[in-house]
Amino acid sequence: MKKKKSNLWWVSVLSIAGFITIWWVCCDVLKLTSSASLPGPITIFKSFVNKMSSTAPDGATLPGHMLSSLQIALGGWGMGIVIGTPLGIIMAWYKKADLFVRPIFDLVRPVPGLAWIPLMILLFGIGLIPKIVTVFLSAFVPCVLNSYAGIRQTKDVHLWVGQTFGASDLQMLFHIAIPTALPLIMTGIRVALGSAWTCIVAAEMLASTKGLGYMIQQARGIYRSDIIICGMLSIGALGALFTWILTKIENRIVKGVRKDA
Repeated sequence: MKKKKSNLWWVSVLSIAGFITIWWVCCDVLKLTSSASLPGPITIFKSFVNKMSSTAPDGATLPGHMLSSLQIALGGWGMGIVIGTPLGIIMAWYKKADLFVRPIFDLVRPVPGLAWIPLMILLFGIGLIPKIVTVFLSAFVPCVLNSYAGIRQTKDVHLWVGQTFGASDLQMLFHIAIPTALPLIMTGIRVALGSAWTCIVAAEMLASTKGLGYMIQQARGIYRSDIIICGMLSIGALGALFTWILTKIENRIVKGVRKDA
């Protein structure tokens, strides 16, 4: 299976190449759209290279915008993982904790991350804190939900075996329930990453002076669709990179747990 997967990498490359070719034919060959509304891939590549060192028209280079967005997104996302994942585990394992926290959590859960932005701006202004808190709230919910679901799906028979061999409550939690829940916990972390990126871009569009969302918003105001697309591709590339890293980490963790088991 591993050899087959490694030999099929060209399928993904072919998919990307096919998309770029279709885009180029439609925009640069057939001229189905105006260059102002949808530039071709060659124009986008030139704009991307230029924006790597140019601060026009928004006051910062593309790496500067990316670094600003990463700082906020990773900060809020990390807080969501550190607080949300243990909370979900505690709620699932301890009935009293579930009864105590759930009413508040059920009030917060339906509120989308974007809805917190106006309140955060009123409370903290337009600095880093409101955006980090907003991203945290957006990433917090999927971390809680997936860790909770992962612990709850632990099979009773496994717990009975642990009790039979004299395992304590904490030993069963750390050696049976959490290892069983790891796939769902990692899924929650990945979902939280997507929510964090969605939220930070929207927050930067509304109240920021730097970041990919800010860059896209400024480009929209001056009808620079090439810069807008550069920003979108940067967000997609960063998201894909972190998803790939998380997948590698998950595979290592799951393999390690299986070996220990």
